[in-house]
Amino acid sequence: MQAKLKNIFSMTVFGTIAIFVKNIPLSTGEISLFRAVIGLMVIYIYKLFSGNRLDFKELKKDLLLLLLSGMAMGFQWVLLFQAYKYTTVSLATLSYYFAPVILIVLSSILLKERLTLKQVICFIMATLGLVMIIGFQGIDLTNTSTIGILYGLGAAVLYATVIFLNKLIKNVTGIDRTFIQFIASIIVLTPHVLVSSGINIMTIDMMGLLNLLILGGFHTGFTYCIFFSSVKDLKGQKALIMA
Repeated sequence: MQAKLKNIFSMTVFGTIAIFVKNIPLSTGEISLFRAVIGLMVIYIYKLFSGNRLDFKELKKDLLLLLLSGMAMGFQWVLLFQAYKYTTVSLATLSYYFAPVILIVLSSILLKERLTLKQVICFIMATLGLVMIIGFQGIDLTNTSTIGILYGLGAAVLYATVIFLNKLIKNVTGIDRTFIQFIASIIVLTPHVLVSSGINIMTIDMMGLLNLLILGGFHTGFTYCIFFSSVKDLKGQKALIMA
């Protein structure tokens, strides 16, 4: 029950992200980069004052999975924020939360997780919902709304990948795995930002900076620790269907 409550809280917080992202006048790559940087700083400060040190012996066992999931998480943010820019928040979010369908397939095949009737119903409803959205829009790559939906679906694929990889991580706590994953996100996003848009954070106004700090500190540093601590105790399908 505690894991479910943590997951519900995390999903509720994540549902407000678009409000803040739309008020940050930076590229999606740069927003994602500084989201990871601020989130990492929040976790570092917590670990510093709590005396909670990284267990390097345990980290080594899952290091590759941690790095891969962190990289996927970084680009997942980029694609999701791009979706917000190209289409409405509602359409971007709906396409993004097609991730359960992807994860159900992965978990059933690779993790041998059995499906319940409720999960099958959710699977069918999510699929029909996406088909209806795309059906009404039409696959028109000149249409910005369609492009936004496709960005959302790309983010959904990476989101499902992050959850799936986290299910394979067995030896690292929620806070420690989040710490390493943010480092991995920063490593892959830094060259992406330098090449695509450059660093322009010094040009944003106070309101934009405040939104970025909330996004990085609360939505990322604080909430991701709660989110990943819940994921390890939930089945892969359930973690995303609850979203």
